[in-house]
This record gives sequence, structure tokens and C-alpha cells, in this order.
Amino acid sequence: MKLKQLAKYVVLGLFTFLSLYPIFLMFMSSFKTRKEITSSPLALPKSFKFDNFVDVWHKVNFSEYLLNSIIVSVASVLVILLISSMAAFYLARFKFRWNGAVLFFFMLGLMLPMKLAISPLYMQMMKLHMLDSLQGLIVVYVAGHISFAVFLFYGFFSTLPKDLDQSARIDGCNNFQVYYKIVVPLMRPAMATVAITDLIKVWNDFFYPLIFIKTTEKGTIPLGMLSLFGEFDTQWNLLFSGLTLSSLPMIIAFLFASRQFIEGLTAGAVKS
Repeated sequence: MKLKQLAKYVVLGLFTFLSLYPIFLMFMSSFKTRKEITSSPLALPKSFKFDNFVDVWHKVNFSEYLLNSIIVSVASVLVILLISSMAAFYLARFKFRWNGAVLFFFMLGLMLPMKLAISPLYMQMMKLHMLDSLQGLIVVYVAGHISFAVFLFYGFFSTLPKDLDQSARIDGCNNFQVYYKIVVPLMRPAMATVAITDLIKVWNDFFYPLIFIKTTEKGTIPLGMLSLFGEFDTQWNLLFSGLTLSSLPMIIAFLFASRQFIEGLTAGAVKS
């Protein structure tokens, strides 16, 4: 029994090492000079100075890219959570003639990737005068990620007993009050899952900003990091510093959402 337990810890330790070592290597490389990275990429830096962080902050206008990424990511996730949770709540709680067809329409978004329709999408955004704008980028992300959120929320709502809704209506709540007073507090684990997944996807996305954003001042962090790649040379030290800075908001958001996820599970266990 002890040998089997030891084998489990060894396997878990191996997977943990494989997951965390690239992050550790990125963090250590952010303190190295270009010469250190090319000559000894796996070694520790000779000194821990913040010159690379200062240089990348000013050289690529990192603060501007950071602000744009925060605006696009936060706005996209909030709109996705609001629209998808309300749509899934209605589909799961109210039965009407086209219920299955509407749900299937949302599921099509999981089956058909938006990148296959990038040409008509670009033409549509041009007709709506939403090219080269953060608002247009938010609309594209909401449209691309809302299907997954509806699918997950619909499954979550289906597991909740409808007696909760009936009890709330007896107390005088209308349909919207049932949604935000009763259902939303119970769905924090599902909302945390959707928020983490979509936030990471939007934050790290390079494809859509490259297609829809033309002005440098409206670029996101992935576009900003592109300027560090030269035709004949790459500033690896500044690149690793920029990647380290860009990963910090995601780490903070992940820790916050994880705490909410655990609190949601604990609250549900205590209530039941």
C-alpha cells in the first residue's frame, strides 16, 4: 500500500515539475542578458536586476498594451458571463416550441470554429465600422466564446432542483429575481470555470488582434511582444520579461477565481 502511494506521489511530482518548469525558466530568463540566454539558457541568472523589465515597459509601450488587454479581456468575460448565464437559465427552466433548436444553435458554435469564417467575419466587421477598435474585438470574442459558456451553464442549471424557483416565486420573486437572487449565488463554481477558461483564451489570443487591429496604440500584449521579433535578431531577454509581466495578471485572476470556486463548493456543502 505504501509503495502504491509512493508511486502516485512520484507521478504527481513529475507532472508538477513538467508543468511548472517552463514557467520557472521563463521567470529566470527575464533577469538574464541576451548573452546569458544564448550561452547558458538553462542556468540561473548571474544577477537579479530589473533592467529588462524597465526596458520592455518603455521600449514597447507595455503599459498601453496592458491596459488594452485588460479592457478587452475583462469586458469580454463579463459580457459572456451575463448573456450566457441568462440564456442558459431561460433554456433550462422554460420549455417552449423552439427550445431544442435554440440550444442546438448555440451548440453549433462548438462544432464550427470561427477562424474558418474569418473572411466573411472581416467583411461584416468592416460594414459595421468596427475594425481597428477594442469594441469590435470584444464583440468577436463574445461571439466566439459564448457557446461554450451556454453549454456549461445549461448543464449546471439542469442539475439544480426546480423547487428552488417555485419557493422563490411563492415568496414574491419574479423570473429575473429568481435568476440573480437564487440561481447566480449557487452557480459561482460554474461561473469561475467559465471566467478562468475564457479569460486565459482572450488574454493570450494573437490571431484576432492581428486581423482586426491595425493601429499600434490599440494593440494587445501579444501584438506588442511581436515587435521584439526582428528579421535577423530577437531580443529574448526583453521578450521573457514581457511574458513574465503579462502572466502576472492571469496568475492573480486564477488565484481569485480558484478561491471563489472553493468557496462555492463549501457553501453548497454546508447548505445541503
